[in-house]
Amino acid sequence: QVQLVESGGGLVQSGGSLRLACEVSGYIREYFGIGWFRQVPGKEREGLAVTTTDVDNTLYASDSVKDRFTGSKDNTKRIWYLEMHNLKPDDTAVYYCALGGPGLEPRFFDYWGQGTQVTVSS
Repeated sequence: QVQLVESGGGLVQSGGSLRLACEVSGYIREYFGIGWFRQVPGKEREGLAVTTTDVDNTLYASDSVKDRFTGSKDNTKRIWYLEMHNLKPDDTAVYYCALGGPGLEPRFFDYWGQGTQVTVSS
């Protein structure tokens, strides 16, 4: 049974940093990677980045995401990370990790974490 458990969200001031973690259990080798998404009320879930399940390679949704966010993983612990820097109030959202890919659209991902709230104060 595949499970994804997220941690690391919280309240941070504008310009600050956070690191989200996604601990994964179960058989995942057949999947492309762990994706990171975020969602604010009333808007669609937005794909940010996906880090592959085999080699440590991350694809980003855009250059603007790549400039401030970094995806990585710890193979020994089966934990995927999303480091976020220079956070802005517009980054306030619920952040999710998910298993699937490679396209950064929710429909390509089969398993989801519970979500973690990130709030950036101005």
